[in-house]
Amino acid sequence: MEKNERSTTIPGKEKEVDIINIKGIEDIGYVQPDSILLNSLAPEENTQCQHGLYFQDGERRVDYILTYHIKKPSSSRSNRQSSRFTDNAFTRSLRRGTARLGRPPPPQPRVVPEVASQDHSMDYHEDDKRYRREEFEGNLRDMGLELEKDEDTKTPGVGFVKIHAPWHVLCREAEFMKLKMPTKKVYEVKQCSGVGAKINTLVNKATEPLHPNVEENRAQNVKHLSYAFSREKQHLFDLSDRDSFFDSKTRASIVFEVLKRTKCTKAKYSMGITSLLGSGVYTAAYPLHDGDVDGENVEPNDRKLLYEEWASYSVFYKYQPIGLVRKYFGEKIGLYFAWLGLYTQMLIPASLVGVIVFLYGCATVDNNIPSMEICHPRNNITMCPLCDRACNYWKLKEACGTARASHLFDNPATVFFSIFMALWAAMFMEHWKRRQMRLNYEWDLTGFEEEEDHPRAEYELCVMQKSLKKEHKTQKTEKEKLTCRDRLPAYMTNIVMMLLMIGVTFAIVFGVILYRISITAALHMSNNPTTRSNVRLMVKTTAAIINLVVILILDEVYGAVARWLTVLEVPKTDKSFEERLIFKTFILKFVNAFTPIIYIAFFRGRLVGRPGSYLYVFESYRMEECAHGGCLMELCIQLSITMLGKQLIQNNLFEIGIPKLKKLIRYIKSKRRTFQEEEREKKLQRYETDHFLEPFAGLTPEYMEMIIQFGFVTLFVASFPLAPLFALLNNIIEIRLDAKKFVAELRRPVAARAKDIGIWYNLLRGVAKVAVIINAFVISFTSDFIPRLVYQYMYSPDGSMHGFVNHTMSYFNVSDFQDGKEPMDPHHLGYQVEMCRYKDYREPPWSNTPYVVSKEFWAVLAARLAFVIVFQNVVMLMSDIVDWLIPDIPKDISLQIHKEKILMVELFMKEEQGKMQFIDSMTPCDGKERNNHAPVARSRSIPHTYSHTHANNF
Repeated sequence: MEKNERSTTIPGKEKEVDIINIKGIEDIGYVQPDSILLNSLAPEENTQCQHGLYFQDGERRVDYILTYHIKKPSSSRSNRQSSRFTDNAFTRSLRRGTARLGRPPPPQPRVVPEVASQDHSMDYHEDDKRYRREEFEGNLRDMGLELEKDEDTKTPGVGFVKIHAPWHVLCREAEFMKLKMPTKKVYEVKQCSGVGAKINTLVNKATEPLHPNVEENRAQNVKHLSYAFSREKQHLFDLSDRDSFFDSKTRASIVFEVLKRTKCTKAKYSMGITSLLGSGVYTAAYPLHDGDVDGENVEPNDRKLLYEEWASYSVFYKYQPIGLVRKYFGEKIGLYFAWLGLYTQMLIPASLVGVIVFLYGCATVDNNIPSMEICHPRNNITMCPLCDRACNYWKLKEACGTARASHLFDNPATVFFSIFMALWAAMFMEHWKRRQMRLNYEWDLTGFEEEEDHPRAEYELCVMQKSLKKEHKTQKTEKEKLTCRDRLPAYMTNIVMMLLMIGVTFAIVFGVILYRISITAALHMSNNPTTRSNVRLMVKTTAAIINLVVILILDEVYGAVARWLTVLEVPKTDKSFEERLIFKTFILKFVNAFTPIIYIAFFRGRLVGRPGSYLYVFESYRMEECAHGGCLMELCIQLSITMLGKQLIQNNLFEIGIPKLKKLIRYIKSKRRTFQEEEREKKLQRYETDHFLEPFAGLTPEYMEMIIQFGFVTLFVASFPLAPLFALLNNIIEIRLDAKKFVAELRRPVAARAKDIGIWYNLLRGVAKVAVIINAFVISFTSDFIPRLVYQYMYSPDGSMHGFVNHTMSYFNVSDFQDGKEPMDPHHLGYQVEMCRYKDYREPPWSNTPYVVSKEFWAVLAARLAFVIVFQNVVMLMSDIVDWLIPDIPKDISLQIHKEKILMVELFMKEEQGKMQFIDSMTPCDGKERNNHAPVARSRSIPHTYSHTHANNF
């Protein structure tokens, strides 16, 4: 422990003694004055100070808040307060100092062992946390930050440390972080001319009511030239109003960078702010919101403006004020909402085309020849039983409703819609790249390059433990083994656990299959004719709901598992940790959401067998078949229930209910009910109000739900053309819901710079590529599109679809049933059945090779495979053409970026010319005197070199 002996006056004494400056021992009162934080005074009648946005002097703004737990001492604990320090280094040094002065040591209080041992462990941990806080806060002051404590608040058990960054710290850190700030140089932004300008003018006038009423959203004809802030070139920037030069968002991000670099080194291991928060030394860290969003006499602020023009459901039809969102929350959150807004806009044409495709199916259902043949009253085709023993023979016309409903989603227009959605996905990706580049220019991020993050505290701890193990050759404790694992076992654990979780998903899907099989057989044995006639609908719906519930539960489980596996890997930086976590979470949640749908689309009805030789599971459960109209209708039901259920329950209900529930729990835990009357008289401080808000947990959950929704929209769109419409309706609500959550329900996040959406773009591209392949297989193997084409052009006598239903069904002799598998009531239809039909391409029982797949089967299979290959290559080629035709950078933005570079060069050239002219004017013409004055020119470079050396050392 660092010691610093000096002479100071003990409070209440007139003589001086030599004591040791140990930070954090203010309980006894022998701490030197310069190590004590500024204590909070009684609240003044100043409005700004009253609201907690400023220090008690009313001038220094609160840029960041740290909170910690305060344990109120009981009377017994207060009486033995000094006994905890009798054997520590402080009191031993104090006794040595008083002995040197000839003064007897202070009397030691009497300690009761039984009482002292009760809270010894708890007191030790509380003292240790206090020591670490004092050291960390002292290091923050050494970094130039100013701090003020407030423990006398209306929030019981919570202390607040207010942090202010003075001007010199802001300048130093802005230069260190290479923040681009607007200079005094202003240039005119080139506007479109000609026909393009007229079109833009008309569009702007037409969409004027859709724009939010904020200043940042209006088009600007001039723009300030931006340059990375430098203390040596402060003359380039407009510093007339220093208070507004660095806004609250920038000030908070600067303080956060200082917090990340500051370490607490007197513990066993070096601890940063993340470790201090994780170990409970501090309970929370957050910047303050600008003010309230509603109420009487609320001063205008950006938060209130966002609440009115962005987070309100009454403005759902308006564009988002992305510029103001970026100004208040930072570039990373601004990019998310810009991406979400563009995605929602692009869903409008997709929804319109999907509705047209659905209406086309509705309009042509009465003219569909296959469904007409199935529903014809004279149709007397007898079908084989759908299950063993309990199921009876049935007439094909009983499937009339299913056949007509299947045509709504299984018609030639769905093929066109699948191609359209593949091109739509490619255009969406290209449009976003252009939009992202435009935002980079407007937000001065064109030259921004992300620097390598600071190593995570867990990584540093792991490295330190490994080095200690090598140096001292000692065994790790059990806790250290759990904290720091070797890289190879971590990767092996990840692979095994990921496969195990995917296996759990498969097992649950298999369990739902057994549920459908057993419930189908049980309902067919019912005495209620209504139940027997609606067996398929009931089983499909209940199974889909069960799958939805399981998906919602496993989503939460898989999120926790993915985080645990990522922690085991001990990634070096926060960015690496986030990307690995996102990838694992995406894989698990993607498999969880789409495994039941993939089973219905590609496996159900194909692993069945045939009458007399069915495939059984556990020798008891016969694999289920698709309806005569195919599995596309069942796929549509499963897809719609899963998509709508996730959006309604998980995305909206959970996002509204869970934050409010957590907020209520925090209110109850803080015993806020006991001082509600006091709150009416005196308003809570700003930092107290923000303390009760939900902590910001990152953008991963927001992006994840949208990526999964993007999968629902693109992957199986051939079976559910209305998916874009439901996604559009959900996103209109989602944008305002997320906006309200960020503005009013969450603590203000620390602004983070970013020039793109990161790994999420790669995931989007991957989903779009996979969507082309899956839609090709859905059209080819799940729908009857290919069998209809093969019949019409190869087997139809007149080139029409008449006779298609009969062509797709085979014959079975009921005498070939296995023993114990025939129906219990063979005369259910009122006559003896000798031949029944089933949907398959097989030879009849009277042929030389009965029940063997026919040549029609191979012809259809060849056509299906050929369609998959042609569809996939044509659509991907068209997507690549779209990608090639649309430039990533808009032409006007490219010209403006080039213009900025030229203006920046001209600005520095003029500055250098001015310097040279000044030097020449100060230098005499005589060469001898010129040499005497030569050091003047060299001396001008000294501050420059010194500054850079100082920055590098820092």
